[in-house]
Amino acid sequence: METQREIGDKGEAIARAYLLQKGYSIIAGNWYFGHLELDIVATDGDELVIVEVKSRTGDRYEHPSEALSGKKIRQLVEAAEGFIQQTNWEGSTRFDLITVIFTGSDTYELEHFEEAFLPPA
Repeated sequence: METQREIGDKGEAIARAYLLQKGYSIIAGNWYFGHLELDIVATDGDELVIVEVKSRTGDRYEHPSEALSGKKIRQLVEAAEGFIQQTNWEGSTRFDLITVIFTGSDTYELEHFEEAFLPPA
């Protein structure tokens, strides 16, 4: 049985491949700002896209999108601000969510939620 970390890594690899296929450019994966992590940092045209990936096996648990709590959103925004400052990004930024639910050993359902949330005011 795979660990949650292995499931997460597998989901992130699937999400990266999906984004590349859609024409996104991947800038960074598993980017850390202190103890905070951004799963995928990409560009879609001239827009910076911060992508959170949530993966699960089967349908026993909550839908992965339900794991995006207010606290997690605040952490993503803080890490994104760190990335923007360190790279001097000056364009627009959006936050996406990709969920990957594994339905079998080699099968999965992927959903991509563009602009999944806006940074808190």
